[in-house]
Formats: sequence, structure tokens, C-alpha cells
Amino acid sequence: MDAMLEQIGPRLRAARRERGWTLEELASRAGMSSSTLSRLESGKRQASLPLLLPLTRQLGIRLDDLVPAGSGDPRVRRAIERRDGMVIAPLTLENSPVQTFKVTFPPCDYAPAPRVHDGYEWLFVLSGRLRLVLDDHEHIIERGEAAEFDTRMPHSLSATADGPAEVLSIFSASGERMHTHGAL
Repeated sequence: MDAMLEQIGPRLRAARRERGWTLEELASRAGMSSSTLSRLESGKRQASLPLLLPLTRQLGIRLDDLVPAGSGDPRVRRAIERRDGMVIAPLTLENSPVQTFKVTFPPCDYAPAPRVHDGYEWLFVLSGRLRLVLDDHEHIIERGEAAEFDTRMPHSLSATADGPAEVLSIFSASGERMHTHGAL
């Protein structure tokens, strides 16, 4: 906690300097003395809400901007999902702006019906062969190859009949919602 509080002063100083303001300018705008602001920035005065609120208002920042976010546990601990013979392993946190999954597709003799939805998808084939039907054109994506496409185009993904395919799939937020909450 002390390490977090020690960063308030330097972050406050950086925000002031980003705007090209002197100590005197910000102090005057926030209704405090330059010496008080100087002691806050240098860590010689403890930060308090009555001091920080007028400063953050003048700087156009949030109190959260002055306190570093805790690093927490970086490991992804989301359940693996099994659906229609596929194994879907999440590789990003649930609230990440872009979602990544390792998907294992079972062997399949035919392409599933194509679908359309908002989003964008990037994929990389780790093993096997992936059948990508995109706008009525079938593409076989081999191990080590990548593809990207707008998911507003009719598309479907499946392994070929040769065997399973392991794929890294990266989705924009809207594409992720469709793929993980609907049928692939």
C-alpha cells in the first residue's frame, strides 16, 4: 500500500507537466499554495481527498489515475468448454478487449453451415488442417499458416476429415461473444 501511495506525487507531477503548467498555475487553479502542491508532488505531504479532488478536477483526470493498478494474478483461470466435439480453452481474461482461444476441432467430413455476425477474427493453425469456408469459397489452412477475416462475411470453421485441428483464434469483442456463446 505504501508503494502505491508513493506514486501519487510523481503521477500528479507528470499530469501537471503534460499540460505544460507550472506549480504556481496548478496550485492557483486548485485553490492551494504552491508549497502545498510541491510537498504533495515530492511525497513530503500525505495525499488526502480534500487536496487531491481539486487537483484532479483541474487536471481533468480521475483519482484512479494517480494510484497504480494492482498487478494481481496474471494467470487466466477460465474453464475449458467442450461443445459439439470441440475443446475451447480461453487464453485471455474474460474482460480483455480482445479474446484469444485455443480451439481443437474434431475431424469433420463436411463444412458446417456458414454464419454471419459482427466482429473480426484472426487464426493460426497449430496442428492439423483447418477448413475455412469464407463467402462460399473453401480454403484449407495448413499447420503454421494464419488467416484473418471480417466475420460479417458468411463463414464456417472445421477440421478436415484427415484429423483434428488445433487453432489459436483471436476475436474482436463482438466476434468473441458470438463464437463462445453460440455454435461455432
